[in-house]
Amino acid sequence: MTTEVAGSVDELLEGATDVTPIVSVGKSGARLDRVTIGGEPHVVKYLDPDVDWTMRASGVDGSPTVELWRRGLLARLPACINQPIIAVAEEDGVTVLLMRDVGEWLVPATDDVVPLDQHLRFLDHMAVMHATFWQTPDDVDLVSNRTRYLELSPQTAEREEALGSTHPVPPLIGRGWPLLAEVAPTAAAIVAPLAADPTRLVDALRGTPETFIHGNWKFDNLGTDEQQRTVLFDWELPGRAPPLSDLAWYLAINCRRLPHSKEDAISAYRSALERQGVDTGPWWSHQLALCLLGALVQFGWEKAFSGYDDELVWWERRAVEAEHLLA
Repeated sequence: MTTEVAGSVDELLEGATDVTPIVSVGKSGARLDRVTIGGEPHVVKYLDPDVDWTMRASGVDGSPTVELWRRGLLARLPACINQPIIAVAEEDGVTVLLMRDVGEWLVPATDDVVPLDQHLRFLDHMAVMHATFWQTPDDVDLVSNRTRYLELSPQTAEREEALGSTHPVPPLIGRGWPLLAEVAPTAAAIVAPLAADPTRLVDALRGTPETFIHGNWKFDNLGTDEQQRTVLFDWELPGRAPPLSDLAWYLAINCRRLPHSKEDAISAYRSALERQGVDTGPWWSHQLALCLLGALVQFGWEKAFSGYDDELVWWERRAVEAEHLLA
């Protein structure tokens, strides 16, 4: 199944009125506009590799989102997932996404703990999505597992500095990795080499179950609509990968807003996956340990800025526990 990609912005936005820039843009640098089509509000997102550092880090020519659309993968998501993209265009190397405006349903951009029922629903719907594509033979290979582990690496910071990038995140990555070595040398000794070259981690995960993952289940990309479906957008790190890499990312990036312990969240996801008929017994412990280690490979730099607190201690222990599993 393939889905048409429009060849121009004019074609994509035919009939659109009331074009208004959205001042608050994401950390990637992507441009957003709000428009009206057929009397309904929509959002237009422009993904330009010349200005969007996350696109450069994805390792995909063009945009992974275009390929998702072209291959019809977004249309195959389970009914519990509300992804808002309704049309896609490519013009002069820029990807343009036309989306329903789901702003009213999004998780508020605060530091507040997310309600337990909403958090558990996110985990349940994550498991449903993973089960839908479990061990699929279909073409879901987009962003590679290796590239995903390199996205927040020192190489990314160095590349963006060489390009003269002005986005705030890459310099933080560059400062955070040396800081991790100062505040948590045990953790750094394990994960810093993997952040430079994740081959051993990727190889150790090979042979464990894989599925189609989103790659960025952070609360900024999530919401709950009036039908209790999970709103899920920013499809810029998708691909074939171990399902628990999605879970580990979720735990790492949302850590300050989780309503219960990481252990409880892990248990909730596992129960949800088993309700979908997936047997977790043979592979669970091995993949979980490696994916939790992988999350620190992705976020060790960020954890370092809070010092050697309980959060970093928890992740360091997971890294130490998993080190012997590396290929």
